Amino acid sequence: MAKAMIKQIDRVIGDLQRQVQMFKKSGGNPICVGFVGVNCSGVYTSYEGRRKFRTDGKKYKHPIQEAADAEARLRKDALPVFDEFLILKFSATNVPPYGFSWIDYGALELEYNALLTRVSREYDVRF
Repeated sequence: MAKAMIKQIDRVIGDLQRQVQMFKKSGGNPICVGFVGVNCSGVYTSYEGRRKFRTDGKKYKHPIQEAADAEARLRKDALPVFDEFLILKFSATNVPPYGFSWIDYGALELEYNALLTRVSREYDVRF
């Protein structure tokens, strides 16, 4: 996200909330599932046009410094509007060699599988 993850989180949460409203406005009984990625990287470079800002941990916070706050805000303001909601924590940089890894992949896999099981059971009940 440009400059800082937290500067964008309110817009992201609003977009998620409005998307659920649109699904429910159409009628029926939609199952609303949200997946949101939160970058927990130790360094990142943001771009605004031709300008770029590498995180320094002070003026430009590293994603890992804002990840817990972003996750807490998502859980407080976005999660309640969804039937199911999963935060996908990862670490990624946008500079060569473009490293990427999941944070605690084993736990993420269990949470994802549990979510799919709950949704499939809910789907059987609704239809």
